Order: sequence, then C-alpha cells, then structure tokens
Amino acid sequence: MTTSSRTLGDWFSEFEREAFRLETLDDYSRSGGVDAYHAFLAGEEQPEDFKNSGWVGTVGNAARAGKRMYRVHILSRPLTDYLRFELSWGYLRNMAAGEEFFILDTTDRINPIPKAPDFWLFDDATAAEMSYDAKGKYLGSEFHTDNNRIAEFKAYRDLAMANAVPFADWWAEHGE
Repeated sequence: MTTSSRTLGDWFSEFEREAFRLETLDDYSRSGGVDAYHAFLAGEEQPEDFKNSGWVGTVGNAARAGKRMYRVHILSRPLTDYLRFELSWGYLRNMAAGEEFFILDTTDRINPIPKAPDFWLFDDATAAEMSYDAKGKYLGSEFHTDNNRIAEFKAYRDLAMANAVPFADWWAEHGE
C-alpha cells in the first residue's frame, strides 16, 4: 500500500500516460450523479450539471494532453436500471469528452475474472482498489504500489481487455 498523500481525485490530473478502470458492479447509484439517475428513471431530460459535470472536464483535459482514459465494465443482460442509465447517459457523454469504453458481457459465458475488484490503474504503477457498500455507495480506495500487487491489477486489466468488445459495437447490438 502506498503512503502517498494523494487522493483518488489527485490521480486523475497527475497521471502521465493512461488510467484504466475496471467496473464490476451492476449498481453505483449512490456514488455520484444521483439526481441525474433519478431524472433518467423519471423519463426526464439530462440535468445540465450532469451534462457538464466535473468528470467531463477531467476526461477532456486528459484527452487534450494526449493521455488515455479507458475502462471495461463486466456486466450481463438484462441490464439493471442503473446500468441502462450509466451506459446510455454516462458512457455516451464521457465518450464525447474522450474516454474509451469496453464491455465484457458475461450473459452467455463465464466471467473470466470473477474475483477481480473494482479499481483504477494509473500508469501501470499505482492501483486504487475501490470499495462499495451493497447499495452502490463508494466507501473509499486503498492504494497499491507494490510490484506484486501491480502485476495482479495489470493481469486483471489485460484479461478484461482481451475478453471485452468496444462499447460502441456492443451498444449497437444490445443498447436500448
């Protein structure tokens, strides 16, 4: 574990080359964008503060600096309400800012990495292992810099990427 005083938020502006995210949950509804999620469920328009969130600026700044931000979401169909929201509102919004998305759909196959945690991996050197409660609320991150742990997170990333398809292709076939 790292003793750095950097927060997860700090890493999004301080990474140098790439930031990879593995998402494994079906519900992050209490971790951000809560008002937008409720608007989505109610069939309302996207709130302006969701369309122009700080995350969009973070992704855009990284993309303009030539940095790569990308993620794989492990999921199965039918999609939960939250996944329908995240994919149709969040992913499409973030793609426009420069983030890349991939889907590892386990609907008709076994998950190749069933024990993988949610995490961000920054520059293949620091991993932020993320914790959530049973209702999708973010509880915090534990940072890892030990070479053995980083090798583990890189292996999760590589296996996820090898089994995932680009979001746009998956969405064209399965999107709502």
